[in-house]
Amino acid sequence: MGARDATFGTGIVRRKSMLTIDENIAIPEDELSESFVRASGPGGQNVNKVATAVELRFDVRRSPSLPDAVRARLERLSGRRLTNDGVLVIRAERFRTQERNRTDARDRLVALVRRATVVPKPRVKTKPSRAVKARRLDAKTHRGRLKQTRQQRPEPD
Repeated sequence: MGARDATFGTGIVRRKSMLTIDENIAIPEDELSESFVRASGPGGQNVNKVATAVELRFDVRRSPSLPDAVRARLERLSGRRLTNDGVLVIRAERFRTQERNRTDARDRLVALVRRATVVPKPRVKTKPSRAVKARRLDAKTHRGRLKQTRQQRPEPD
């Protein structure tokens, strides 16, 4: 039995539900916090009565489910969606139903974490070749001569 299994007196093993990112990373449901709030924008009679927008919160800094490298990239990718305490807040209010907004928020979290799992390719410094430097200097010389011809005034007769 793994750390995420729960055994009951009946001998039945029930797994906690997980949000699967890839084959190596899965976030347990208990690390996610959802709150339902009223959505902004048009919505007719329903908009002031029903809380359809979803605010999904995930504590990136304290999550044991993320490897350190992924956590660091996720914090960088999250931008202004990350609070000072390291909590990622995703607000979904695109749809008119709570369930579709909930699915949308989770899908966006999965997509963001998947982007953080990709290791960026290190930049390789390159030097301009000698021919490129020569072409640049020739172009500068040509441009300078062109400008100089414009400055020459004809001599008065």
